[in-house]
Amino acid sequence: QRILRLAEMCRRLETEEEKVLPFYASSLAEGEQRDAQQVLEETHVEPLAWAMRDYMGLERFWQRFNKVKLEEQALERQRAALSQRNWQLRELLGQYLAGISISQAVLSEPNPL
Repeated sequence: QRILRLAEMCRRLETEEEKVLPFYASSLAEGEQRDAQQVLEETHVEPLAWAMRDYMGLERFWQRFNKVKLEEQALERQRAALSQRNWQLRELLGQYLAGISISQAVLSEPNPL
């Protein structure tokens, strides 16, 4: 019940694209997908293989999780670039204002313009 409540809460936060197309296309080629499926269908004796088989249902979750992480990193890089641009613009504005205003501090420094 708790998982279902959390899923309902998360569903409200999804974008329209995620609601309409919740599954993402695989980046594997068709032959690679066949090979991967074949490996999954084989019987394995290793404990790790059995454990992985138990969690195959979470594949879609991990796809969405990784997509969110990628978007988060992209937004962080964009924020850093915008912050840098903001700093540059503030510096230019400060130079411009210093150039058009007349004060004792401005007169004692070289003209920035």
